Parts: sequence; C-alpha cells; structure tokens
Amino acid sequence: MTNQIIHTTADIARAARLSVAPMMEWTDRHCRFFHRQMSSRALLYTEMVTSPALVRGGALHLLKYSTVEHPVALQLGGSDPVELAEAARIGAEHGYAEINLNVGCPSDRVQNGAFGAILMRDPKLVAECCAAMIKASAVKVTVKCRIGVDDQTPSDVLPEFLARVAGAGVGRFTIHARKAWLQGLSPKENRNIPPLDYGLVQQMKGLFPALHLSLNGGITTLAQAQDALERGMDGVMIGRAAYHQPADILMEADHLIYGAPKVERTREDIVMEMLPYIDAHIAEGGKLGQVTRHMLGIFAGQPGARYWKRHLSENAHKHSSGSHTVVDAIEMMHAARDNLMA
Repeated sequence: MTNQIIHTTADIARAARLSVAPMMEWTDRHCRFFHRQMSSRALLYTEMVTSPALVRGGALHLLKYSTVEHPVALQLGGSDPVELAEAARIGAEHGYAEINLNVGCPSDRVQNGAFGAILMRDPKLVAECCAAMIKASAVKVTVKCRIGVDDQTPSDVLPEFLARVAGAGVGRFTIHARKAWLQGLSPKENRNIPPLDYGLVQQMKGLFPALHLSLNGGITTLAQAQDALERGMDGVMIGRAAYHQPADILMEADHLIYGAPKVERTREDIVMEMLPYIDAHIAEGGKLGQVTRHMLGIFAGQPGARYWKRHLSENAHKHSSGSHTVVDAIEMMHAARDNLMA
C-alpha cells in the first residue's frame, strides 16, 4: 500500500466543482504537482491507466504520485468487470481519492481495446463494470462519458445510459457535451467538430437531480465555468485550456469557485515554488524537461512570454540544465518585457 489518505464523499464532491480533465501524455504526476501549486482545491485526474496494464502487466509505477497532489483521482480504461474491479482495488489501496471509468475517449487506440467512448453503445456492460468496481473499491467510482457516439440520438441514449449506470451505484458523472464519431474523425477532430450540446447536459440535471453531474467540453475560461455552475451544474471539468493557460484557470479558482479568501500571488511565485520539486526530481535521476514541459504555458498572454517558452524549450533537454535554467528563463522574459516597455 503506497499511500493512505482519507477523503469523505462530501470532500470529493465539493472538489469536483472544478476539475482538470485526464489527458493522455499531459496530466502526469509532474503536471499535477504543478497544477496543485495554483489551486489547493480543484480535483485533479491522472492520465488514463488501462486495467490490463495494472492487473496483467503489474505496471504499478503508473500509480506513483505525491500526496501533495490530493485530491487526485485515478482514471481507468477497460471493459472487463473482473479486471476493472481488481484495478480499482489497487488504485484505492494506493490512496487515490476516486476511481473514474473512461467512457469518453474516442481515440483509435481506445476503440481497439474495447473501452472508452465505444462503451456508450453498451450501458449494460458499463453498469456491470461499475458494479464490480464499486464492490472492490474503498473509494467512490465515477464515470466520464460522452452524450453519445456515431449515429446515436443523444437525447435518447444519454438518459438511458445515466439511468442504467446510476442503477449500478454510480452517483457522479462527468459528461463531455459532444458526440464522439468513432468512424471518420480523428481524436483531435472529435474534440472540436461535433457540436456542443450544453442544453442536453443541463437537462440531465433536471431529470436526475440526485446525481452529481459535471459539464465538460469547450470550456476555456473560469467565467464560463462559473456560468455553468450558476445554471445548475454540480461541477465543471476543463481540459486543454487548463493545460495551455493554467494560471488563467487555476490561480483564481480557489477564490472564485470555492469561496476561499483571495491570495495575492504572481505567476513568478508559482514558478519559484516549483524549484525545490525540480531539484529533487533531478537529484533522483530525472530530467528538467519532464517537469518544465508542463510549465510552458504559465505566462501565456503575458508580455515577453515567448522568451520564457523559448529558453526552456531550447535548454531543458541539456545535461547541464537545472532549476537555474528556469530562473534564467524568467530573467530573460523580464528583460524582454522591460525592453518592450522602454
């Protein structure tokens, strides 16, 4: 057992008012540690981990995280109830605050493995998987889904899906408000081309008032998240905007979303708080770029930001790089900013 952190259902449900989406190759433990410096309350998610990797492959290294990241949820991918139950048990024993089943990812890799958005076609199987996971897990099991796939009619299939899976014991869902076209669109296109239907997701809150429902898809600002919450959604999940402009989404989140007292901190403060973590990572044999690749967007939209991004992009891979490289990048950005204002 790696970590044992106690979270109440109410704690995690409140954290889920704002969450950062699980994103493959992005929301690894370094990214989550970085995001946690900006918000102490938002719910963070791992990249999807497949149940075969944990159960058959013994890939427990994929579950490594720092307790500083809490509240943090583990997202699983799979479609075998027995295997998912074992993976959920392992995840719960490692101290994750929540176990989430991926029923939303439209990538070819996920389809071929018979999990992700393709499971929207089989709510009975999803319910069986969730029931087995709930029985095996000491923490809450949740589901992230789409409003439908391919030629399905979302207004017909989404209520049926929610009712069936909720009947298995799931009380919290995150709904990406787009269909996934599994044939003909790439994963990237599936994030943009299918039209958003926020109204349908909001209707589900009316149909299922006892469920905790979070809205996902196309939300790029904290103001949009606040609007969704004011319209009755229980939570909002933000993906790429939280990754590419993390400060814009997360630095004000504790105050605006959770009502915490406002704390005056700069983006530079956040970067400086990361330096001990970077030093420790490098001391353990890690590379600077494994951390700083997630930090490139912190100054997005700020004067001189491209100098920050360029210096790290060009130097983080070097053997001699370290936390001093990050400090140098800040100084270069400030110098460029001063020149612009002169």
